[in-house]
Amino acid sequence: RLQVGKMRVQERQHRRWSNVRLLAYGVVLGTLSLLTLGCNSDGNNGAPGTVKGSDGNNSAPGGVQGSNGNKSVAAGIKGDVSIMKKRAHGTCPAAPMKPLRWGADWSTADRICCFNRHYAERFGSWEGTRFLQTESAASGEITFYDPVTGKPLFVAPKGRSWDDFLSESKHHGWPSFRDQEVVLENVRELPDGEVVSIDGVHLGHNLPDSRNRYCINLVSVAGMPLL
Repeated sequence: RLQVGKMRVQERQHRRWSNVRLLAYGVVLGTLSLLTLGCNSDGNNGAPGTVKGSDGNNSAPGGVQGSNGNKSVAAGIKGDVSIMKKRAHGTCPAAPMKPLRWGADWSTADRICCFNRHYAERFGSWEGTRFLQTESAASGEITFYDPVTGKPLFVAPKGRSWDDFLSESKHHGWPSFRDQEVVLENVRELPDGEVVSIDGVHLGHNLPDSRNRYCINLVSVAGMPLL
């Protein structure tokens, strides 16, 4: 009887610890799901609706309909998935440069830019770099460069104030760019909304609200200009 009693106690303890482990496992899975969504988590409760161009119409000038139902900024930005083909360093022609601008983390850049199609840097992590210590309204229009090739990708703030750019980026957790801030010759949007450079660097995603909003990892635009 004593042995049976001990076994029952052990069984109850086993069940209790099993429940704790299952709960912990669920928390881990939930965290991984959020990380997987990354920049796709724009804080809205539903999928983006009809996208309007910067002129207030239902499509931006020269806009193209993608398979994700979103309007591209212009025909020139529409890209094919073949852009993200295998290259010398993941999808990139080479590893990111060193050092990166604003003290952005190189290992994060390498992983996000060249060996990734879905993940993003941590929400708000760009605020922990030297970006906000270095840049301000006095900086004017800031050019953001490809961390692998050094090509310009975005110029911001353009057509709006520094405060607007900063407020929107802080609210969403990642630097957020608008149509007028895209360097069209070097940036492409794939049919599923993924935003990449023409050289295969993963940048982020287009997550429209009333207009296109390019939600971009800072590590993906923290390159230095090529002299």
